[in-house]
Amino acid sequence: MLKIINFLIPISLIAVTVVLFMGLFTLFKGGDFGRSNSNKLMRLRVLMQAIAVALLVGALWFQHRT
Repeated sequence: MLKIINFLIPISLIAVTVVLFMGLFTLFKGGDFGRSNSNKLMRLRVLMQAIAVALLVGALWFQHRT
């Protein structure tokens, strides 16, 4: 179980970083595309961050428990 979490944590952190940069690029690009997608991407970033934090807390809890 811990090996799966150790694999998922870096993947989730990379996903948060990618979505963050996509959202920032879209925000600064502007136009119709920026207006319609930058807010959606930033909401997706918040969701990805919540998942990453949950994985980190779960890994710490699981490691402390064993």
